[in-house]
Amino acid sequence: MDDGYRNTNQVSDDYRYQDGNYDAPNDGYYRGGDEPAQEEDAQSDVTEGHDEDDEVYEGEYQGIPHPDDIKEKQKKRAPAMDDEYRDRADLMAERMEDEEQLAHQYENIIEECGHGRFQWTLFFVLGLALMADGVEVFVVGFVLPSAEKDMCLSSSNKGMLGLIVYLGMMVGAVLLGGLADKLGRKQCLIISLAINAAFAFLSSFVQGYGFFLFCRLISGLGIGGTLPIVFPYFSEFLSREKRGEHLSWLCMFWMIGGIYASAMAWSIIPHYGWGFSMGTKYHFHSWRVFVLVCALPCIASLVALKFMPESPRFLLEIGKHDEAWMILKQVHDTNMRAKGEPERVFTVSYIKTPKQVDEFIEIQSSTGTWYQRWLVRITTTLKQVWDNVLYCLTAQYRMNTLMLAVVWFTMALSYYGLIVWFPDMIRYFQDEAYESRVKIFDEEEVSHFTFNFTLENQIHRNGEYKNDKFIGMKFKEVRFEDSLFEDCYFEDVRSSETFFENCTIISTVFYNTDLYEHKFINCRLINTTFMMEKEGCHIDFEEDNDFLIYLVSFLGSLSVLPGNIISALLMDKIGRIKMIGGSMLISAVCCFFLFFGNSESAMIGWQCLFCGASIAAWNALDIITVELYPTDKRGTAFGILNGLCKFGAILGNSIFSSFVGITKVVPILLASSALVGGGLLALRLPETREQVLM
Repeated sequence: MDDGYRNTNQVSDDYRYQDGNYDAPNDGYYRGGDEPAQEEDAQSDVTEGHDEDDEVYEGEYQGIPHPDDIKEKQKKRAPAMDDEYRDRADLMAERMEDEEQLAHQYENIIEECGHGRFQWTLFFVLGLALMADGVEVFVVGFVLPSAEKDMCLSSSNKGMLGLIVYLGMMVGAVLLGGLADKLGRKQCLIISLAINAAFAFLSSFVQGYGFFLFCRLISGLGIGGTLPIVFPYFSEFLSREKRGEHLSWLCMFWMIGGIYASAMAWSIIPHYGWGFSMGTKYHFHSWRVFVLVCALPCIASLVALKFMPESPRFLLEIGKHDEAWMILKQVHDTNMRAKGEPERVFTVSYIKTPKQVDEFIEIQSSTGTWYQRWLVRITTTLKQVWDNVLYCLTAQYRMNTLMLAVVWFTMALSYYGLIVWFPDMIRYFQDEAYESRVKIFDEEEVSHFTFNFTLENQIHRNGEYKNDKFIGMKFKEVRFEDSLFEDCYFEDVRSSETFFENCTIISTVFYNTDLYEHKFINCRLINTTFMMEKEGCHIDFEEDNDFLIYLVSFLGSLSVLPGNIISALLMDKIGRIKMIGGSMLISAVCCFFLFFGNSESAMIGWQCLFCGASIAAWNALDIITVELYPTDKRGTAFGILNGLCKFGAILGNSIFSSFVGITKVVPILLASSALVGGGLLALRLPETREQVLM
């Protein structure tokens, strides 16, 4: 054991922990062990002018050490030898006792530092990171209608693109949340945001589906680490009285992220001309501009985070006392200057640090090649992360972890399933209304006519078209059934959802069109020529690009504002458990009203009500997860539970979307049952509002 740690043990003897308070020496300086007083008869005045430091004893010149030196060295070596031969369980017990003492002392220190400018600055910096997480959830859903045509995506490809982000976030939450307990909150959050920003930026430029899918996967992996880090990071700068309220206010940034993404999609994506092309192969359309703009909150948070300090609570856990003390003094001085009290002095001179147990990470750090040293460090760190994962399932935390896992999963399954189901149902109602307005033309005969305008939402049956020209026009949702085309000419024609079924096409030329072979179903093509077919997939410039879907997402995000405000004001008054249970049960009741949602407006209204009711449960879940676990396991536990949440989101998206247009009963009953079960189980969790952070 190094000397620095032995000094820590000596210092701790001067601090007495009594009823949550610490008594320290008034001078505030480090005090080592008292030196033994020299006996008077040990002093010699035989030699005149002889200094007592120069005094020698018989045998010194023979290389025999002085007995006092031997005793002193034995005293210094004793703690290290004791630690070496003590059982690991004893060391862990001592560390847990140290952590309990530190928890109460740290609470007193944070109260002395006050709540002011420093916390509010960190609040906005971390809020931007949380906003980036909220944006990431909506990005793919907004760009899919445009990207599917730009990249010619099939239905299965669209589904994979929608789920790949959640898969990345699930892996990122577990991995980066665990690393935050070993490498530090700030460092891992910077890594998380940097990965997300880099690959989100790259994804806006790539053209191929496979590379775009990969970029969104890694981007999701990066942003997945923000949630398990942001809440522990911010909570470790908050006192017990402020923690519930201000963590709830922080949750509002996730809502702001949804509003930002909806507003940007609404204002950017419909402007298809906001881009450029390089030849016929490279296209940078407006939806790619939207992807770039959505990376801005992440980049802003990444830059601002460079000016924020590491969590002092984390530094104390790993034995870095002086760094933690300097940061706490910075917090104190920043807040006192902002309050107009710069003369206030930070009175803390020493902070308890837990006994350090894991000290094997630097083995072989000075031997072998550089990649061997890095391999040792990486494998050691990952082993420590895995040990933390297993620790969350030990007897002390097993029941809380399992109950929280069920609550997180049921909440995610119902919430993420429904927020995908709502837009799909609205789109289904739109399609039904659109189909009800279809125009049907039977047995029409058209000859020597030029079509140069758009045909939309029409069905033509048993028609005859002879010597007609279709030039510079668009077909949108048009079907020709059992019709005859003879000596016709198609040039510069674009189409969407347009098909020819059981038609006969004779001596007809198709030049520079996107009427490909698969659009002719059971047709007879006689002496027909296809020349210069359009390449790639093309978006209709006049298409509204799912305007209503942007509006629905915007309103859904905005509707959680009242729930956020209520939860922030009541979180510390009624407690976390009642907030989770009450919110989930109210949300379950809201689900039953979806049986009466038979129109677009009704579905939008019930979506807003559901989102507003459920947000309080999300906020309380974030807070209780932070408070139930100790500092050196907090990021790991949050990462595991948040990863399970993303797994629930994947299942919810897949299950709920498969019932669109088939039945409403299964999604509504599944969501309601999950919310009721999770809400009732949440009531059995321990209340943590009066608890200090361990």
